[in-house]
Amino acid sequence: MSAAPITGRCYCGATTIHAAQAPQTVAYCHCDDCRRVTGAPVAAFAAFAEGDVTVAPAGATVRANPGVARTFCPACGSPLTGRYDYLPGQVFVSLGLLDQAADLAPQLHAHAGTALPWLHITDDLPRVEASSRDTLGEAADTGE
Repeated sequence: MSAAPITGRCYCGATTIHAAQAPQTVAYCHCDDCRRVTGAPVAAFAAFAEGDVTVAPAGATVRANPGVARTFCPACGSPLTGRYDYLPGQVFVSLGLLDQAADLAPQLHAHAGTALPWLHITDDLPRVEASSRDTLGEAADTGE
């Protein structure tokens, strides 16, 4: 995994991202919600400890689903972060925004049971059929 600091930006460059520490984990997510927010057939994100990442400006917050807060660049609308009530203390940053994305390979597939049937990612990563909240929470607890 890439060493800190981790940097990034939105599509237009108006919003910047800086993380003082490497992510706790990196994952794919195949759920409908992540597909809709990214517009991609699968999402990828890096999970950071809340205090380790700064997004400036903070972005516009949208709460379309209970317990989920997502932020978007106020200038271009790029999806920036996700925060989930069931994963307190973590912030999830869209992997494609990060300058070091090439060095931050995903470590698991979340919601693999809802993956699009024509999408075939051939790797040996663990596939969690539904939510990966336990795995993601454990990464936060252990700092991995």
